[in-house]
Amino acid sequence: MSYRLIRPLFFALDAERAHNLSIALLRTMPTPAPLKADPMLMQTVAGITFPNPVGLAAGYDKDGRVAHKMHGLGFGFAELGTLTPLAQPGNPQPRLFRLVEDRAVINRFGFNNGGQGAAADRIARYRRPVGDGPVIGINIGANKEATAAGRANADYATGVTCMAPLADYLTVNISSPNTPGLRALQGRAALDDLLGAVMAARPEGGPPIFLKVAPDLEPADIEDIAAACIDHRIDALIVSNTTITRPTLQSPHAGETGGLSGVPLTDLSLGKLRDFRRLLGDRLPLIGVGGIANADQAYARIRAGASLVQVYSALVYEGPYLAKRINAGLKALMARDGVRHIGEVVGIDA
Repeated sequence: MSYRLIRPLFFALDAERAHNLSIALLRTMPTPAPLKADPMLMQTVAGITFPNPVGLAAGYDKDGRVAHKMHGLGFGFAELGTLTPLAQPGNPQPRLFRLVEDRAVINRFGFNNGGQGAAADRIARYRRPVGDGPVIGINIGANKEATAAGRANADYATGVTCMAPLADYLTVNISSPNTPGLRALQGRAALDDLLGAVMAARPEGGPPIFLKVAPDLEPADIEDIAAACIDHRIDALIVSNTTITRPTLQSPHAGETGGLSGVPLTDLSLGKLRDFRRLLGDRLPLIGVGGIANADQAYARIRAGASLVQVYSALVYEGPYLAKRINAGLKALMARDGVRHIGEVVGIDA
């Protein structure tokens, strides 16, 4: 059935209820057969082979209920979470808003999840052995109380210890605007302490560590983060999370607090990706996320320096098979440009 036909049914529901319904529907879907790697699109990043470069960003499957099924929708990888050591309810509802006129979303969830222990039990049932199946990343964060008390580093170390056996890669999320004080961890001194704790907690032979940053960064912040990633041997950098800035918006929900994602984030996130590529060159793989809704935008992100891309908010407006359409569109753009493998264009515009 065309998503255009059923989208009004989802949009008739409160945004968070519609989100939960989509998870429930996916849980009823049989686990698909393994996704065959596309010779034109497959990428190897941090030692991991990704069947194609289009992934699901963290935030959709917060508790790891359907990540192992997302390759059936065309995703080359799925990142679940954010997971915190202890369960927490997040911020009061309503906390998710569709900005239909702007093809955007504002959320202020605040790392609502059932905790790493419950998620680990669930994920383990479909992740034995790790590496034998779809590529799954696990996004980890700190509990609100720990962040407020200055104990965030311990929470991230706990997340690494708990989730490392189940992840193809781990993402350290210090970029959500919805946990007070979390983005302060992007400062150089705090980031050095955090990354030191995270890398020390990673077991020998453990999964690669990625870092996810905000788009609301000044040039000096970008320089500090780039240097810290190199110094601590971070395996990849995800650029970027949602923004707290507010460009001109048309929706009546434009004044809601929280992180803005979707089309209004496109240029800002692309610009920050270009900034990191200028500083880092090809020394550190970049993953582009934020405002990607079609193949042209994904291709631009790759040409700017991203080895992989992720989508989430665009699914609200474009439907569940967006990844398949982006992958097909990427191959068409590559054929137009005489490119035989996607790796040939990574950073070509940098």
